Amino acid sequence: MTIQSDIRDGDSRPLHHAKGETPEVLYVPRYTGVQRVNHWITAILFTLLTLSGLAMFTPYLFSLTGLFGGGQATRAIHPWFGVALAVSFFFLFLRFWKLNIPNKDDVAWSMKIGDVVTNREDRLPELGKYNAGQKGVFWGQTALIGVMFVTGLVIWNTYFGGLTTIETQRWALLAHSLAAVIAIAIIVVHIYAGIWVRGTSRAMVRGTVTGGWAYRHHRKWFRQIAGAKARRGSVDKRGS
Repeated sequence: MTIQSDIRDGDSRPLHHAKGETPEVLYVPRYTGVQRVNHWITAILFTLLTLSGLAMFTPYLFSLTGLFGGGQATRAIHPWFGVALAVSFFFLFLRFWKLNIPNKDDVAWSMKIGDVVTNREDRLPELGKYNAGQKGVFWGQTALIGVMFVTGLVIWNTYFGGLTTIETQRWALLAHSLAAVIAIAIIVVHIYAGIWVRGTSRAMVRGTVTGGWAYRHHRKWFRQIAGAKARRGSVDKRGS
């Protein structure tokens, strides 16, 4: 879908070019450079935690410790990856939590999950910057990373081993492992969705999406962007 770049009066409907004209693709800013760097640092740290954690989780994956210098080195560095992830995700949370507050649009979207899966976008309600699935990933990871951080401290024997009982540490290890498995599963779905919905990955690579992508998947957000652009244009004209 191509969208004319000179949006007038906040109207974000697709406009068709006259026959013979070369269509111009509109690129809409979705993430700033700082937001993308924060996201990728978090993603890298989560990957390192996953690999080092799986290496200690089962003997079948012990060979993964070779990525970190061996078993002892893996055991020593894994908690520090966790601390770094918690810090990075904290800043990510501050940047995006308001945009992920659930609303009535999310209920309507969830009721049409069949149309979501079959890509019948025309049957879905207009959405803001994030849909219910994306918000679920955000809040799910927020809770799970919180659980993993707290339980990770409990089982970090080097610094906190003497503060709790063995029984408490065992329960913490169980909760830590379960939270990690669920968090990994959510991330797998998150990655798949980013690949499945064509054009989505561009947002976190280049910071922009096409106007057609924005109009199709997050129309309400796109109208807000278009309206803000139109208002700025009006102010600039009056100022000149």
